[in-house]
Amino acid sequence: MLHTPTVIPLDRPTRAPQTELPPVSERLEGIVPDVERVVLEPLIEEIEALKVERNAVVLAHNYMTPDIFYGVADLRGDSLQLARLAAETEADVIVMAGVHFMAETAKIVNPSKTVLIPDTRAGCSLAESISGADVRLLRERYPGVPVVTYVNTSADVKAESDICCTSSNAVKVVESLGVDRVIFLPDQYLGRWVASQTNVDVILWQGSCIVHEKFTGDELRHYRTMWPGVEIIAHPECPPDVLEEADFVGSTSGMIHYVADNKPRQVLMVTECSMADNVAVESPGTEFVRPCVLCPHMQRITVENIRDALVHMRHEVVVEPTVADRARLAVERMLAVGPSK
Repeated sequence: MLHTPTVIPLDRPTRAPQTELPPVSERLEGIVPDVERVVLEPLIEEIEALKVERNAVVLAHNYMTPDIFYGVADLRGDSLQLARLAAETEADVIVMAGVHFMAETAKIVNPSKTVLIPDTRAGCSLAESISGADVRLLRERYPGVPVVTYVNTSADVKAESDICCTSSNAVKVVESLGVDRVIFLPDQYLGRWVASQTNVDVILWQGSCIVHEKFTGDELRHYRTMWPGVEIIAHPECPPDVLEEADFVGSTSGMIHYVADNKPRQVLMVTECSMADNVAVESPGTEFVRPCVLCPHMQRITVENIRDALVHMRHEVVVEPTVADRARLAVERMLAVGPSK
């Protein structure tokens, strides 16, 4: 028998895990099967003790599996929220339950803190699609044109950029510059969507997300025949034919708010499917159709290696200070612009 889960709202930041999180025995009720809870609860209790000992917090992206997202995380959100929360935390140690560029961003905004990533192989296809040298060549080709860089990039790329953005504030960031033309890096599909929402001329790079580029418009039309009336909401990193088929296009946080505000009877979230699992916990009245595509990099983060990272204080993320200083300017400019309404 499933019990009513005790959960923390997706957008509410927490600051003191040892006092604000529900008891370990309650966190995963109704979220993971009881047989899994028997294994997970001792691990989570060990992590909680280590957090207190290390003065540590776990930051988790929305794509983390529910056992991490609800069982272990103290601070949760999309890339923009995590950047803000990382900048605000008073913890000495930050464990990033996400991919490497997120851990780098946390280190960039917290140069004096220890930032750990549980698995060094947790990368990102977008971050790997461009280098700082590529940005320098683009600046030579388009002199004077400002560079807007998605946070899904390395510190080296951020350091060569004028300002960062996330999918939740990309349009607002582009328009905040007050120019007629920008270079937008590295996601070609997000860049095309931004270009469709503004009069600013957008120069694109040909990067893409290995998760979102797998979806197709034909696939979504097939789902509509199988589930008549389903509402399709898609992330702007998806190809144009997918966005054209969607009922709503929005960032990770935008998709969460869409479900919470509209309470659709049936919804299909065109994004990494662990996120749908997490949103479904807080939307019991909505049926989720899951075209499940998992990010292999996000899936490398587990409760076990989060525990191991805290036990051994291993896989510390280090950013060369001169690179971090320049990258920090681009991140701070993004944070000053804030999220879109």
